[in-house]
Amino acid sequence: MSHRSHGRLVGKVDRAAVKLLEDKGAGIAALLPAQRVRQAMSDEGVHCRNCLFTPLLTLWMFLAQALSRDGSCREAVAKLLASLASQDSAAADEVSPQTGPYCKARKRLPEGLISRLARESGQELHAGSAGELLLGGRPVKIVDGTTVSMPDTPANQKQWPQARTQKPGLGFPIARLVVIMSLGCAAVLDMAMGPYKGKQTGETALLRTLLCGLKAGDILLADRYYASYWLIATLLGQGVDSLFRQHHLRKIDFRSGLRLGHDDHQIVLTRPAQRPEWMDKATYQRMPPTLTVRELRLKVEQRGFRVRTLVLVTTLLDAQLYSKQELSDTFRLRWHIELDLRAIKQTMDMSVLRCKTPEMVRKEIWMKLLAYNLVRTTMAQAAQESGLQPREISFTGALQTINAFAPMLQQTRASDQAARPDVLIKDEIRPVEPANGNVPFAGSDAAYLMT
Repeated sequence: MSHRSHGRLVGKVDRAAVKLLEDKGAGIAALLPAQRVRQAMSDEGVHCRNCLFTPLLTLWMFLAQALSRDGSCREAVAKLLASLASQDSAAADEVSPQTGPYCKARKRLPEGLISRLARESGQELHAGSAGELLLGGRPVKIVDGTTVSMPDTPANQKQWPQARTQKPGLGFPIARLVVIMSLGCAAVLDMAMGPYKGKQTGETALLRTLLCGLKAGDILLADRYYASYWLIATLLGQGVDSLFRQHHLRKIDFRSGLRLGHDDHQIVLTRPAQRPEWMDKATYQRMPPTLTVRELRLKVEQRGFRVRTLVLVTTLLDAQLYSKQELSDTFRLRWHIELDLRAIKQTMDMSVLRCKTPEMVRKEIWMKLLAYNLVRTTMAQAAQESGLQPREISFTGALQTINAFAPMLQQTRASDQAARPDVLIKDEIRPVEPANGNVPFAGSDAAYLMT
């Protein structure tokens, strides 16, 4: 193909894709407007080349892959051809159905562009959501970790070695993820990724790389794995309060300290004398010599729950402003992140990744998180229209609805655009009532009703 003919083809496909994304206002464009992508491209210094698959078009196709249950490159190219055929049959006839050019375009797509869009979509949803009903309306964020596996290629094995329990040649590379999410709207706000084994590869080590994203006034909610002196002190230094389950190795004695109520007291923790290996001397010296925290013991009296007694530790010291019952109700909601991570891994098919190189694995994860946040944004819009909370809508149902309606909406006339959100909203609303009207503690089978 001559340079002039190639230029005409690129221009024709680009015009058809822009018309599809901007004029139709449906499908992918309804989730991720082209204007937002162009702004992110400008911020990341991404420039369009004279090629068939521009960054905008490639991002759209990659996002469609993340939303699809099939998720193959072949399906992504087929969707492009079908979309072009509806706009310009001549352009569709000139595009090859082979996946090679699209796969090369995905490799050229910067990881920073995808991660920026994923973070921005989550932070925008979090900022625009209604305030929390507990703890004075302060923003509450949850942190937890999970793992994903991927194809057993030499590059992936080198970056993310398999677990020690797996024999060489019989296992798969495993990566550890630590995710910070919004309690109210379930948006992913940030993510860190590292190997499953080795020094400084644990969840707390990965979380330390994300602390700069927390803001003064936030409350961080987490399980007992995170309840360390160092993390609590670091958060407090940033103006961030914490509410954790107390670490199981810490000695608990409610006869000591300042009594605030039944099984509720303030205690003073002393900085450990031994400096951890990962901390330098200057940082250790900056750590406060003591910390005043609050401990609460909760008894779970409802039948069917695995946990019978919980001890919480928090920097929310004012018992008048933050009652024991309110802290208990808030910690119950920590289980939501377990369900949210399950939705990302199972419903969005991220538990086993497909890409064969570390660079593409990271892009695949960020694209899945971007797609998840965009679905959550649609759910939040549906909830607002219906007077529901975002978590009262089924994530699986919302994803199914988006995938089911997207092809039909892309064929809808522009004059019918105003009716499209109503169709999605009505179909997505599937409120789920938690057992006994309460949000269950971790370990309860009833907790899985809150998906």
